[in-house]
Order: sequence, then structure tokens, then C-alpha cells
Amino acid sequence: MTHTTTGTAWPEKISAITLFVEDLEATKRFYRDVFRLPVTYENDNSAVFSFGNTIINLLRSTAAHGSVDPARVADPDAGSRVQVTLPVDDVDAMCKELTTRGVTLLNGPIDRPRGIRTAGFKDPSGHIWEITQ
Repeated sequence: MTHTTTGTAWPEKISAITLFVEDLEATKRFYRDVFRLPVTYENDNSAVFSFGNTIINLLRSTAAHGSVDPARVADPDAGSRVQVTLPVDDVDAMCKELTTRGVTLLNGPIDRPRGIRTAGFKDPSGHIWEITQ
């Protein structure tokens, strides 16, 4: 199904999400250890992980200005402005597994009013991740 707005077709998927990070090495290690994913590409300023057909690009915040100019890159203590959600079969079991991988949960597991069960955690750069069933 293709979505259209005034005649323009939108793609049916998001191919990449770029997250700005202060400590690339610590964040890269977190993604390898927590998500158990290999780095699919890296250079001095970024590391890329593949989540199915979507890539997560970890980009040093000092290198991000060229991508977002004239907007600015927010300071890491400005608060969260994004949450990435991953579906799992069993939130409770995944929470137990995440704690063995060194993750501290922000919340959950909790039953939400919209009929799903969720838990949240953050990466070393403060990006919020949610697991849901």
C-alpha cells in the first residue's frame, strides 16, 4: 500500500534512523551487547546497525551539524524527543534478559491502557527504547 499526499507517493518503510551520540564507542558497545547485532558499517564518526530493513546510524553529535544545519543538535541533557519501539514475543522474559545484559529499565513491564504490555530503557546517549507485546 502506497500512501499519497496531494499526488506524491510516500515510501512504505523507513530505511534509516540517525541518532546523535556523544560517546560513539560506549553507544556502539551498548548496541552490540544489548541488541546482539553486528556493526554493518562504521567510520570515525558513525556506526551502523541493521534492524531488519531499517538501519540505525549512530552519528557523533559533533559530526551531525552538517546534516541538520540550520537546525541545531540538542544537548544530551535537553530531554528525550524520540522513542524507538521494538516488538517482542514476551516483554517480561525480554526484561529479564536485558537486565542480564546490563540494562537498567526506565519503566515496566507495565500494562498500558491501549491493551499492550511495555517496558522502556535508554542507551548511553539517552535515546529511549521501548519493547512491546
